[in-house]
Amino acid sequence: MMISIVIPVLNEEELIDELYNQTSAALNAITTDWEVICVNDGSNDNTLNKLVSIHEKDRRWKIISLSKNFGHQPAIWAGLNYAQGDHIGIMDGDLQDDPANFQKFIAQLSPTVDILYAVRTKRKENFFKRTAYRGFYRLLKNVFGVKVPLDSGDFCLMKKKVVDEMLSMPEHSLFIRGIRSWVGFNQVGVDCERNERFSGQPKYSTRKLMKLAYDGMFSFSDFPIKFLGKLGLIIIMASIAYAGYIITKRFVWGQVPAGFTTLIIVILFFGGVQLVTVRILGEYLLRIYNESRKRPLYIISNKYGQLKNAGQ
Repeated sequence: MMISIVIPVLNEEELIDELYNQTSAALNAITTDWEVICVNDGSNDNTLNKLVSIHEKDRRWKIISLSKNFGHQPAIWAGLNYAQGDHIGIMDGDLQDDPANFQKFIAQLSPTVDILYAVRTKRKENFFKRTAYRGFYRLLKNVFGVKVPLDSGDFCLMKKKVVDEMLSMPEHSLFIRGIRSWVGFNQVGVDCERNERFSGQPKYSTRKLMKLAYDGMFSFSDFPIKFLGKLGLIIIMASIAYAGYIITKRFVWGQVPAGFTTLIIVILFFGGVQLVTVRILGEYLLRIYNESRKRPLYIISNKYGQLKNAGQ
């Protein structure tokens, strides 16, 4: 049984050595037949040089260097395209996902289990980020109807056949944990603690996290469009009710209500609704446009090691 682990990295020169030590030790405890595919996502520090040095002393560590920063999800996708293992894992390069947990995944492997994913039982992060993640997953599931397991992430171990099915859907607005959930198969959650970063600063900014949330909502849910339809019906019903009130007041009581303030409020309200509607429709159109351009998800600058493209 060969295991491939895909690790995207961006400006992580401070922890590359520790990443190598911990990940190699965890995989050696499972099998001697493994590979790690590190995807350098346009780092501008000494990350790539350190990765190349590791590759030169341990050929099981293979490197894909992208031509620029394409983002966390495309970097993972690049690694999946070159993973050759019977089982393929995904892990972030900041060591918040403990490589030792792959042993827990392997322990629960069986012929009937196709995907093992981490369920974050405890996050050693700040209160704001913990609350945001918790709220996001529940919003996705309960409001937008996206069937992504609660408190899960990209950290997982999958059979090769699952990855092959995922790679057959090269979407540009990638939300990998959503695609993993969508393809089906037998999926089992494994409780794992999420550690603090070993060193350095987080590379996922608030803006990037918001974009990931957007991709999850708009790529896997039609809720925004349906919500607009329901909002339109509510506005029509409210308008009919208000018109009935005006007519009654005019012909029953003989009064004509002073409506300047009401008129301004209604105009501003409808103007806001129209702008929101255009924005939501524009988001779907933008995604269609991005898919139609057929630009590559990533461009590879250099590869280090025996890497065979398994997907594109």
